[in-house]
Amino acid sequence: MSPVAAVTALDRLFPESWRRLDDDDPVGPLWRGAQIFRLLGFFYALGFLIAVDHDLEHPGIAWLFFVLLTAANAVFATGYLVGFGRRWWCAAAELACFIAAMLSTEYVASSAWIASNQTWPTTLWCSSALLSAALLGGAWTGAAAGVAIGLANFLVKGQVFFNFGRNATFLLLVVAGMAVGLAASRARVTHAKLTAAVHAAAQAAERERLARHVHDGVLQALALIARRGREIGGPTTELAELAAGQERQLRRLIAEVHPQASSSRSRPTTAEIVDLGVPLRALATDTVSVSTPAAPVVLHEEIAREVLAAVTNVLDNTARHAGPGAHSFVLLEDLDDEVVLSLRDDGRGIAPGRLNQAAAEGRMGISRSIIGRIEALGGSVALESAPGAGTEWELTIPLRQEGDRR
Repeated sequence: MSPVAAVTALDRLFPESWRRLDDDDPVGPLWRGAQIFRLLGFFYALGFLIAVDHDLEHPGIAWLFFVLLTAANAVFATGYLVGFGRRWWCAAAELACFIAAMLSTEYVASSAWIASNQTWPTTLWCSSALLSAALLGGAWTGAAAGVAIGLANFLVKGQVFFNFGRNATFLLLVVAGMAVGLAASRARVTHAKLTAAVHAAAQAAERERLARHVHDGVLQALALIARRGREIGGPTTELAELAAGQERQLRRLIAEVHPQASSSRSRPTTAEIVDLGVPLRALATDTVSVSTPAAPVVLHEEIAREVLAAVTNVLDNTARHAGPGAHSFVLLEDLDDEVVLSLRDDGRGIAPGRLNQAAAEGRMGISRSIIGRIEALGGSVALESAPGAGTEWELTIPLRQEGDRR
Protein backbone atom coordinates (compact mmCIF):
# COMPACT_ATOMS: atom_id res chain seq x y z
CA MET A 1 0.00 0.00 0.00
CA SER A 2 1.36 3.42 -0.95
CA PRO A 3 1.90 6.07 1.79
CA VAL A 4 -0.92 8.19 0.35
CA ALA A 5 -3.32 5.24 0.38
CA ALA A 6 -2.30 4.39 3.95
CA VAL A 7 -2.99 7.93 5.14
CA THR A 8 -6.34 7.97 3.33
CA ALA A 9 -7.34 4.67 4.91
CA LEU A 10 -6.32 5.93 8.33
CA ASP A 11 -8.33 9.12 7.82
CA ARG A 12 -11.48 7.08 7.31
CA LEU A 13 -11.31 6.10 10.98
CA PHE A 14 -12.57 9.58 11.78
CA PRO A 15 -16.05 10.98 11.01
CA GLU A 16 -16.33 13.21 7.96
CA SER A 17 -17.43 16.15 10.12
CA TRP A 18 -14.05 16.05 11.88
CA ARG A 19 -12.11 15.72 8.63
CA ARG A 20 -14.03 18.69 7.23
CA LEU A 21 -12.21 20.94 9.73
CA ASP A 22 -9.19 20.74 7.42
CA ASP A 23 -10.89 23.29 5.18
CA ASP A 24 -10.07 25.89 7.83
CA ASP A 25 -7.17 24.25 9.64
CA PRO A 26 -4.36 22.85 7.48
CA VAL A 27 -2.94 21.10 10.57
CA GLY A 28 -6.09 18.99 10.91
CA PRO A 29 -4.44 15.71 9.81
CA LEU A 30 -1.64 16.25 12.33
CA TRP A 31 -4.20 16.81 15.09
CA ARG A 32 -5.82 13.49 14.25
CA GLY A 33 -2.45 11.75 14.18
CA ALA A 34 -1.63 13.22 17.59
CA GLN A 35 -4.78 11.70 19.05
CA ILE A 36 -3.82 8.28 17.71
CA PHE A 37 -0.46 8.78 19.42
CA ARG A 38 -2.34 9.75 22.60
CA LEU A 39 -4.34 6.51 22.47
CA LEU A 40 -1.19 4.44 22.05
CA GLY A 41 0.40 6.30 24.96
CA PHE A 42 -2.65 5.58 27.08
CA PHE A 43 -2.41 1.82 26.48
CA TYR A 44 1.31 1.89 27.17
CA ALA A 45 0.74 3.75 30.47
CA LEU A 46 -2.04 1.31 31.38
CA GLY A 47 0.21 -1.68 30.79
CA PHE A 48 3.05 -0.03 32.73
CA LEU A 49 0.82 0.70 35.72
CA ILE A 50 -0.47 -2.87 35.76
CA ALA A 51 3.13 -4.15 35.64
CA VAL A 52 4.37 -1.98 38.55
CA ASP A 53 1.20 -2.09 40.65
CA HIS A 54 2.72 -4.37 43.31
CA ASP A 55 5.87 -2.21 43.55
CA LEU A 56 4.05 1.03 44.42
CA GLU A 57 3.57 2.21 47.99
CA HIS A 58 0.02 3.48 47.31
CA PRO A 59 -1.31 1.71 44.24
CA GLY A 60 -4.91 2.68 45.00
CA ILE A 61 -4.04 6.38 44.83
CA ALA A 62 -2.06 5.77 41.63
CA TRP A 63 -5.12 4.14 39.99
CA LEU A 64 -7.34 7.03 41.12
CA PHE A 65 -4.92 9.50 39.50
CA PHE A 66 -4.86 7.32 36.39
CA VAL A 67 -8.65 7.39 36.09
CA LEU A 68 -8.74 11.17 36.53
CA LEU A 69 -5.99 11.67 33.94
CA THR A 70 -7.78 9.32 31.54
CA ALA A 71 -10.99 11.34 31.84
CA ALA A 72 -9.07 14.57 31.24
CA ASN A 73 -7.41 13.03 28.16
CA ALA A 74 -10.79 12.03 26.77
CA VAL A 75 -11.91 15.66 27.02
CA PHE A 76 -8.69 16.93 25.44
CA ALA A 77 -8.80 14.42 22.59
CA THR A 78 -12.44 15.24 21.82
CA GLY A 79 -11.68 18.96 21.83
CA TYR A 80 -8.75 18.57 19.45
CA LEU A 81 -10.68 16.32 17.09
CA VAL A 82 -13.89 18.35 17.00
CA GLY A 83 -12.06 21.66 17.02
CA PHE A 84 -13.11 23.54 20.14
CA GLY A 85 -9.97 22.42 21.98
CA ARG A 86 -7.50 23.83 19.48
CA ARG A 87 -6.92 26.80 21.76
CA TRP A 88 -4.13 27.90 24.04
CA TRP A 89 -6.13 27.39 27.22
CA CYS A 90 -6.72 23.74 26.33
CA ALA A 91 -3.08 23.01 25.51
CA ALA A 92 -1.94 24.78 28.69
CA ALA A 93 -4.47 22.82 30.79
CA GLU A 94 -3.31 19.55 29.23
CA LEU A 95 0.35 20.30 29.93
CA ALA A 96 -0.50 21.22 33.52
CA CYS A 97 -2.45 17.97 34.02
CA PHE A 98 0.39 15.80 32.77
CA ILE A 99 3.01 17.64 34.84
CA ALA A 100 0.81 17.32 37.92
CA ALA A 101 0.44 13.60 37.23
CA MET A 102 4.21 13.27 36.92
CA LEU A 103 4.77 15.10 40.21
CA SER A 104 2.20 12.87 41.95
CA THR A 105 4.63 9.95 41.51
CA GLU A 106 6.27 11.08 44.78
CA TYR A 107 3.03 10.29 46.65
CA VAL A 108 2.49 6.81 45.26
CA ALA A 109 6.01 5.38 45.03
CA SER A 110 9.16 5.21 47.12
CA SER A 111 12.34 7.16 46.41
CA ALA A 112 14.17 3.97 45.47
CA TRP A 113 11.49 3.03 42.94
CA ILE A 114 11.49 6.54 41.45
CA ALA A 115 15.26 6.49 41.04
CA SER A 116 15.15 3.44 38.79
CA ASN A 117 11.86 4.00 36.95
CA GLN A 118 10.03 6.64 34.97
CA THR A 119 7.06 8.49 36.41
CA TRP A 120 3.82 6.48 36.49
CA PRO A 121 2.07 8.40 33.64
CA THR A 122 5.05 7.38 31.44
CA THR A 123 6.98 9.78 29.28
CA LEU A 124 5.25 8.46 26.15
CA TRP A 125 1.76 9.41 27.33
CA CYS A 126 2.96 12.79 28.65
CA SER A 127 4.35 13.57 25.19
CA SER A 128 0.77 14.10 24.02
CA ALA A 129 0.85 17.52 25.70
CA LEU A 130 4.08 18.29 23.89
CA LEU A 131 2.46 17.50 20.52
CA SER A 132 -0.56 19.69 21.26
CA ALA A 133 1.61 22.65 22.18
CA ALA A 134 3.78 22.17 19.09
CA LEU A 135 0.78 21.95 16.74
CA LEU A 136 -0.64 25.16 18.16
CA GLY A 137 2.46 27.30 18.55
CA GLY A 138 5.15 25.91 16.30
CA ALA A 139 8.71 24.74 16.83
CA TRP A 140 9.75 26.87 19.80
CA THR A 141 6.51 26.30 21.67
CA GLY A 142 6.90 22.56 21.15
CA ALA A 143 10.48 22.72 22.39
CA ALA A 144 9.38 24.71 25.46
CA ALA A 145 6.75 22.06 26.26
CA GLY A 146 9.45 19.39 25.94
CA VAL A 147 11.65 21.32 28.36
CA ALA A 148 8.77 21.63 30.85
CA ILE A 149 8.08 17.87 30.79
CA GLY A 150 11.81 17.13 31.07
CA LEU A 151 12.23 19.46 34.03
CA ALA A 152 9.23 17.88 35.77
CA ASN A 153 10.93 14.52 35.38
CA PHE A 154 14.15 15.92 36.88
CA LEU A 155 12.18 17.40 39.78
CA VAL A 156 10.53 14.06 40.57
CA LYS A 157 13.86 12.24 40.54
CA GLY A 158 15.50 14.99 42.56
CA GLN A 159 18.46 15.38 40.23
CA VAL A 160 19.36 16.81 36.85
CA PHE A 161 21.26 14.48 34.54
CA PHE A 162 22.24 14.73 30.87
CA ASN A 163 23.74 11.32 30.24
CA PHE A 164 22.68 11.14 26.60
CA GLY A 165 24.56 7.88 26.18
CA ARG A 166 22.18 6.04 28.52
CA ASN A 167 19.13 8.30 28.79
CA ALA A 168 18.38 10.81 26.06
CA THR A 169 14.75 11.39 27.06
CA PHE A 170 15.16 15.12 27.67
CA LEU A 171 16.86 15.70 24.31
CA LEU A 172 14.27 13.59 22.48
CA LEU A 173 11.40 15.55 24.03
CA VAL A 174 12.86 18.89 22.96
CA VAL A 175 13.78 17.74 19.45
CA ALA A 176 10.40 16.06 18.94
CA GLY A 177 8.59 19.24 19.99
CA MET A 178 10.61 21.32 17.56
CA ALA A 179 10.13 18.87 14.69
CA VAL A 180 6.36 18.60 15.07
CA GLY A 181 6.04 22.35 15.57
CA LEU A 182 8.07 23.04 12.45
CA ALA A 183 5.88 20.67 10.43
CA ALA A 184 2.74 22.44 11.67
CA SER A 185 4.13 25.89 10.87
CA ARG A 186 5.17 24.89 7.37
CA ALA A 187 1.75 23.33 6.75
CA ARG A 188 0.05 26.61 7.68
CA VAL A 189 2.41 28.69 5.53
CA THR A 190 2.00 26.36 2.54
CA HIS A 191 -1.78 26.35 2.97
CA ALA A 192 -1.86 30.16 3.11
CA LYS A 193 0.25 30.46 -0.05
CA LEU A 194 -1.85 27.89 -1.89
CA THR A 195 -5.08 29.62 -0.88
CA ALA A 196 -3.74 32.98 -2.05
CA ALA A 197 -2.58 31.46 -5.35
CA VAL A 198 -5.94 29.81 -6.00
CA HIS A 199 -7.75 33.06 -5.18
CA ALA A 200 -5.46 35.06 -7.46
CA ALA A 201 -5.88 32.54 -10.27
CA ALA A 202 -9.66 32.67 -9.93
CA GLN A 203 -9.62 36.47 -10.03
CA ALA A 204 -7.32 36.50 -13.06
CA ALA A 205 -9.52 34.01 -14.90
CA GLU A 206 -12.62 36.08 -14.19
CA ARG A 207 -10.92 39.29 -15.33
CA GLU A 208 -9.78 37.49 -18.48
CA ARG A 209 -13.34 36.37 -19.20
CA LEU A 210 -14.75 39.86 -18.65
CA ALA A 211 -12.03 41.46 -20.77
CA ARG A 212 -12.86 39.14 -23.66
CA HIS A 213 -16.56 39.85 -23.42
CA VAL A 214 -15.90 43.59 -23.32
CA HIS A 215 -13.60 43.36 -26.34
CA ASP A 216 -16.01 41.21 -28.32
CA GLY A 217 -19.00 43.39 -27.51
CA VAL A 218 -18.63 46.93 -26.20
CA LEU A 219 -15.25 47.78 -27.75
CA GLN A 220 -16.22 46.41 -31.13
CA ALA A 221 -19.44 48.44 -31.06
CA LEU A 222 -17.63 51.65 -30.07
CA ALA A 223 -15.04 51.11 -32.80
CA LEU A 224 -17.80 50.61 -35.37
CA ILE A 225 -19.64 53.76 -34.24
CA ALA A 226 -16.44 55.79 -34.43
CA ARG A 227 -15.55 54.49 -37.90
CA ARG A 228 -19.01 54.86 -39.36
CA GLY A 229 -19.48 58.28 -37.77
CA ARG A 230 -16.32 59.60 -39.42
CA GLU A 231 -17.39 58.10 -42.75
CA ILE A 232 -20.82 59.77 -42.59
CA GLY A 233 -19.40 63.08 -41.41
CA GLY A 234 -21.42 66.10 -40.45
CA PRO A 235 -23.06 66.11 -37.01
CA THR A 236 -22.16 62.46 -36.49
CA THR A 237 -18.46 63.36 -36.36
CA GLU A 238 -18.87 64.55 -32.77
CA LEU A 239 -20.57 61.26 -31.90
CA ALA A 240 -17.74 59.37 -33.59
CA GLU A 241 -15.08 61.23 -31.59
CA LEU A 242 -16.98 60.62 -28.36
CA ALA A 243 -17.21 56.90 -29.12
CA ALA A 244 -13.51 56.79 -30.01
CA GLY A 245 -12.61 58.53 -26.75
CA GLN A 246 -14.69 56.10 -24.71
CA GLU A 247 -13.13 53.19 -26.55
CA ARG A 248 -9.61 54.40 -25.70
CA GLN A 249 -10.50 54.92 -22.04
CA LEU A 250 -12.08 51.51 -21.75
CA ARG A 251 -9.11 49.81 -23.41
CA ARG A 252 -6.75 51.65 -21.05
CA LEU A 253 -8.82 50.62 -18.04
CA ILE A 254 -8.78 46.96 -19.07
CA ALA A 255 -5.02 47.10 -19.62
CA GLU A 256 -4.47 48.58 -16.15
CA VAL A 257 -6.60 46.18 -14.14
CA HIS A 258 -5.81 42.99 -16.04
CA PRO A 259 -2.37 41.43 -16.57
CA GLN A 260 -1.57 40.64 -20.17
CA ALA A 261 -0.58 37.07 -19.42
CA SER A 262 -3.52 34.74 -19.33
CA SER A 263 -3.88 32.06 -16.68
CA SER A 264 -4.98 28.49 -17.06
CA ARG A 265 -8.68 27.96 -16.57
CA SER A 266 -10.50 25.01 -15.21
CA ARG A 267 -12.26 22.89 -17.78
CA PRO A 268 -15.51 21.04 -17.31
CA THR A 269 -15.26 17.32 -16.76
CA THR A 270 -18.40 16.72 -18.80
CA ALA A 271 -19.73 18.72 -21.68
CA GLU A 272 -21.47 18.24 -24.98
CA ILE A 273 -19.15 17.77 -27.92
CA VAL A 274 -19.61 19.61 -31.18
CA ASP A 275 -18.11 19.42 -34.66
CA LEU A 276 -15.87 22.47 -34.97
CA GLY A 277 -16.14 22.30 -38.74
CA VAL A 278 -19.84 23.22 -38.74
CA PRO A 279 -19.56 26.73 -37.23
CA LEU A 280 -16.34 27.35 -39.18
CA ARG A 281 -18.03 26.62 -42.50
CA ALA A 282 -20.76 29.07 -41.50
CA LEU A 283 -18.14 31.84 -41.56
CA ALA A 284 -17.53 31.41 -45.28
CA THR A 285 -18.35 34.49 -47.39
CA ASP A 286 -17.23 35.99 -50.67
CA THR A 287 -14.01 37.08 -48.97
CA VAL A 288 -13.56 34.15 -46.59
CA SER A 289 -12.76 30.63 -47.81
CA VAL A 290 -13.07 27.77 -45.30
CA SER A 291 -11.69 24.25 -45.71
CA THR A 292 -12.44 21.53 -43.15
CA PRO A 293 -11.94 17.74 -43.05
CA ALA A 294 -14.76 15.50 -44.22
CA ALA A 295 -14.82 13.73 -40.84
CA PRO A 296 -16.13 15.66 -37.80
CA VAL A 297 -13.56 17.46 -35.66
CA VAL A 298 -15.15 17.17 -32.24
CA LEU A 299 -14.37 19.35 -29.23
CA HIS A 300 -16.15 20.14 -26.01
CA GLU A 301 -18.73 22.81 -26.65
CA GLU A 302 -17.03 25.40 -24.44
CA ILE A 303 -13.62 24.76 -26.03
CA ALA A 304 -15.10 24.99 -29.52
CA ARG A 305 -16.80 28.26 -28.58
CA GLU A 306 -13.49 29.76 -27.44
CA VAL A 307 -11.67 28.62 -30.59
CA LEU A 308 -14.45 30.00 -32.78
CA ALA A 309 -14.29 33.34 -30.95
CA ALA A 310 -10.54 33.55 -31.60
CA VAL A 311 -11.07 32.77 -35.30
CA THR A 312 -13.80 35.39 -35.52
CA ASN A 313 -11.46 37.98 -34.02
CA VAL A 314 -8.78 37.13 -36.57
CA LEU A 315 -11.27 37.53 -39.43
CA ASP A 316 -12.59 40.80 -37.97
CA ASN A 317 -9.05 42.18 -37.78
CA THR A 318 -8.49 41.16 -41.40
CA ALA A 319 -11.69 42.89 -42.50
CA ARG A 320 -10.76 46.10 -40.70
CA HIS A 321 -7.03 46.32 -41.25
CA ALA A 322 -5.94 44.14 -44.19
CA GLY A 323 -7.27 46.58 -46.78
CA PRO A 324 -10.14 46.55 -49.28
CA GLY A 325 -10.50 43.35 -51.26
CA ALA A 326 -8.38 41.28 -48.87
CA HIS A 327 -9.30 37.61 -48.94
CA SER A 328 -9.02 35.22 -45.96
CA PHE A 329 -8.36 31.49 -46.15
CA VAL A 330 -9.22 29.23 -43.20
CA LEU A 331 -7.90 25.66 -43.03
CA LEU A 332 -8.89 23.23 -40.25
CA GLU A 333 -6.72 20.14 -39.69
CA ASP A 334 -7.23 17.25 -37.27
CA LEU A 335 -3.78 15.82 -36.45
CA ASP A 336 -4.98 13.21 -33.93
CA ASP A 337 -3.15 14.74 -30.95
CA GLU A 338 -4.11 18.30 -31.77
CA VAL A 339 -6.32 20.52 -33.88
CA VAL A 340 -4.56 23.09 -36.05
CA LEU A 341 -6.27 26.11 -37.57
CA SER A 342 -4.41 28.06 -40.24
CA LEU A 343 -5.78 31.50 -41.11
CA ARG A 344 -4.09 33.37 -43.96
CA ASP A 345 -4.99 36.57 -45.77
CA ASP A 346 -3.55 38.37 -48.82
CA GLY A 347 -3.88 41.83 -47.30
CA ARG A 348 -1.38 44.55 -46.56
CA GLY A 349 0.17 42.73 -43.57
CA ILE A 350 1.20 44.05 -40.19
CA ALA A 351 3.96 46.63 -39.93
CA PRO A 352 6.88 45.77 -37.62
CA GLY A 353 6.25 47.00 -34.07
CA ARG A 354 2.55 47.60 -34.69
CA LEU A 355 1.42 44.96 -32.20
CA ASN A 356 3.61 46.37 -29.43
CA GLN A 357 2.32 49.86 -30.18
CA ALA A 358 -1.28 48.62 -30.02
CA ALA A 359 -0.63 46.97 -26.65
CA ALA A 360 0.89 50.20 -25.32
CA GLU A 361 -2.27 52.04 -26.41
CA GLY A 362 -4.43 49.55 -24.51
CA ARG A 363 -5.56 47.62 -27.59
CA MET A 364 -5.41 44.06 -26.27
CA GLY A 365 -7.57 42.38 -28.92
CA ILE A 366 -4.79 40.16 -30.30
CA SER A 367 -3.11 39.38 -26.97
CA ARG A 368 -6.33 38.57 -25.14
CA SER A 369 -9.11 37.67 -27.53
CA ILE A 370 -6.88 35.60 -29.81
CA ILE A 371 -3.62 34.54 -28.16
CA GLY A 372 -5.06 34.58 -24.63
CA ARG A 373 -7.98 32.39 -25.60
CA ILE A 374 -5.86 29.71 -27.25
CA GLU A 375 -3.16 29.66 -24.56
CA ALA A 376 -5.83 29.37 -21.87
CA LEU A 377 -6.84 26.12 -23.56
CA GLY A 378 -3.28 24.83 -23.34
CA GLY A 379 -2.58 25.62 -26.97
CA SER A 380 -0.15 27.85 -28.83
CA VAL A 381 -0.33 30.62 -31.42
CA ALA A 382 2.11 31.46 -34.19
CA LEU A 383 1.89 34.66 -36.23
CA GLU A 384 3.81 35.57 -39.38
CA SER A 385 3.31 38.85 -41.20
CA ALA A 386 5.17 41.44 -43.21
CA PRO A 387 4.13 44.66 -44.97
CA GLY A 388 2.57 43.77 -48.32
CA ALA A 389 2.85 40.02 -47.71
CA GLY A 390 -0.36 39.39 -45.81
CA THR A 391 -0.77 37.73 -42.42
CA GLU A 392 -0.79 34.08 -41.42
CA TRP A 393 -2.01 32.71 -38.09
CA GLU A 394 -1.58 29.16 -36.83
CA LEU A 395 -3.71 28.18 -33.82
CA THR A 396 -2.82 24.83 -32.23
CA ILE A 397 -5.14 23.24 -29.67
CA PRO A 398 -3.99 19.98 -28.02
CA LEU A 399 -6.52 17.18 -27.61
CA ARG A 400 -4.75 14.69 -25.35
CA GLN A 401 -4.81 16.37 -21.92
CA GLU A 402 -6.79 16.43 -18.70
CA GLY A 403 -10.42 16.85 -19.61
CA ASP A 404 -9.85 15.07 -22.96
CA ARG A 405 -12.29 16.40 -25.45
CA ARG A 406 -12.77 13.09 -27.25
